[in-house]
Amino acid sequence: MAIVERNVCGPGQAAALKSMFMARKRVFVDLLRWDVPVIDGRFEIDQFDDPSAVYILIVDPDGGHLGSARLLETTKPHILASLFPQLCEGAVPSGPDMLEITRFCLDPRLGASARLNVRNRLVSALVAHALASGIRTYTGVAELAWLQQILAFGWDCQPLGSPQRVGGKQLGALAIAIGPETPALLARNGLWVEETLAPATLSKAA
Repeated sequence: MAIVERNVCGPGQAAALKSMFMARKRVFVDLLRWDVPVIDGRFEIDQFDDPSAVYILIVDPDGGHLGSARLLETTKPHILASLFPQLCEGAVPSGPDMLEITRFCLDPRLGASARLNVRNRLVSALVAHALASGIRTYTGVAELAWLQQILAFGWDCQPLGSPQRVGGKQLGALAIAIGPETPALLARNGLWVEETLAPATLSKAA
């Protein structure tokens, strides 16, 4: 697992980010047909990929992309508040101990078994990062099928409102409470990967 801050990453992490943006283009544009920006015909990068974004990456031994997720500060513009506030029955939740999970991406070249393993590692990595960073809540927006999977993982996850049809897709917003009990909750459903607790890499290189 690697934690990358885009504005402070070193050469190796820069290569991993490049691989991630290419994988995002294959998943969200080529497969899912999202109407999102593409740079140079290869990289899916939008306005939220700014210097404050943090990326959790699962990489192979050579640093190649297997899975990734982007974390956005909820005290700044983010997807739920900026694009889909209507998905919340009340005010869009935000706070310094709350991040938004976006662009949860599993490399499309993975087979079914490897895909499941990487998914579990990425979910565990997100929880481990939250526990190490004082993050108490994750929010997110998901299409209905993925939303139902997230709700069934076994952690403390609640919808923020009823799913709605937006742009031809059924979308819903959710909040995930993170605490010391979360790993055990995920473990009951076979999602927790203990190796994720090993120290992650946070590059401060120029």
